[in-house]
Amino acid sequence: MDHKVIYEQPLNERIRSFLRLEFLFQQMRHQLGGTSPWDSRAAVSTLLEILSIFGRSDLKTEVMKELERHTANLARLEQSPDVDRGQLASLLDEIDTLIDELHAIKGQVGAHLKGNELIASIQQRSAIPGGTCDFDLPVYHFWLQLPAEDRLHDLAGWLEAFDVIGRAIRLILRLIRSSHLFQPATAEAGFYQKSLDPHQPCQMVRVAVPAGSTFYAEISGGKHRFTVRFMEQPSINDRATQTGRDIEFEIACCTI
Repeated sequence: MDHKVIYEQPLNERIRSFLRLEFLFQQMRHQLGGTSPWDSRAAVSTLLEILSIFGRSDLKTEVMKELERHTANLARLEQSPDVDRGQLASLLDEIDTLIDELHAIKGQVGAHLKGNELIASIQQRSAIPGGTCDFDLPVYHFWLQLPAEDRLHDLAGWLEAFDVIGRAIRLILRLIRSSHLFQPATAEAGFYQKSLDPHQPCQMVRVAVPAGSTFYAEISGGKHRFTVRFMEQPSINDRATQTGRDIEFEIACCTI
């Protein structure tokens, strides 16, 4: 399967938050490539979503716990004859550096942005449909008319507050994704189910299908099992239904 479309499903709340943040960080970096006021509006909206996630839990602690867990797992491999000790040592050093950088952050990540009057006013009005238009927030309209380099400088500075935790999340997800290779599987009549080993908790399920397929994977799961349903939607206006065909696909249950 040369060209794949990969569907992922987290199986715990911690990884669910990490995947959402990975998506939002990628989205904001893309939006920072644009110079129009509309690009800046989109980037600010993404920033508010990032702040919302950080406001719901102590993600710095969650990330540090996950890094420490990976350190313990990787340290057990040091005596294995099949392990590249140089690469392993480099990876452990990278994790230790990230933990030290996270320890150095005082208070909650991004907390200082709550005191930013512009961001606070935009956040307050964003709950209202169309609430950030020019007459509702003239200060926002003023900022959006600044030269592109000024707006991009502000946006990059606001995003920089999340740099360390963003790098840590990228590393964690890279380790999880690379912990298990894809294996071939068959979904009979579009349905696949697998029980999970409680002694080796699965962090994430990944499903790969050929690019250009006429179906997509819908994954659900918990601690004990997960299911994959392959859905077809001939028209975007119609409701998707589970295919009745047997589907050959690839699957990885990432347990690290």
